[in-house]
Amino acid sequence: MSDVTEAPVSRRVFVDKQSPRAYHSLIQTSEAVRAVAADAGLDRALVELVNVRVSQINGCAYCLDVHTKAALHAGQTVQRLGVLAGWRNTDLFTARERVMLALAEATVKPSDTTAQEAAYDAARRLLTDDEISAVVWVAITINAFNQLSVISRHPVRRIPEQ
Repeated sequence: MSDVTEAPVSRRVFVDKQSPRAYHSLIQTSEAVRAVAADAGLDRALVELVNVRVSQINGCAYCLDVHTKAALHAGQTVQRLGVLAGWRNTDLFTARERVMLALAEATVKPSDTTAQEAAYDAARRLLTDDEISAVVWVAITINAFNQLSVISRHPVRRIPEQ
């Protein structure tokens, strides 16, 4: 039996390193999406909230590490990030944030058409077209990075205790 406390050792291809031209295009897309989000009025803290939530759904440890740090730097709190997976069960998120989180979740789970329709209907009531588009693009982009990091098994580097 293997020890479940240790990540399996694998010789995965780091797809980003193996195909740097394609990875660079994904980076350029993320930069364009960041600009779209800013132009739509979404602050960095909200974008990072979406990045963390989508990364939770996809189980991407690497992206969770990166975007949790970015979210804290952008002004999110430890408490909000700690309960983010259960955002529906707390009042720590505004109505607009809740709509954006639901829309992001629906974007990365396209086969759940019922949830997608409900999220989109709610978004139409509270968000502008630019905000809807920005949230969808943020979710799509982090989803792509999640898939890349999960399949490549990008490692999370341990930070020494301070």
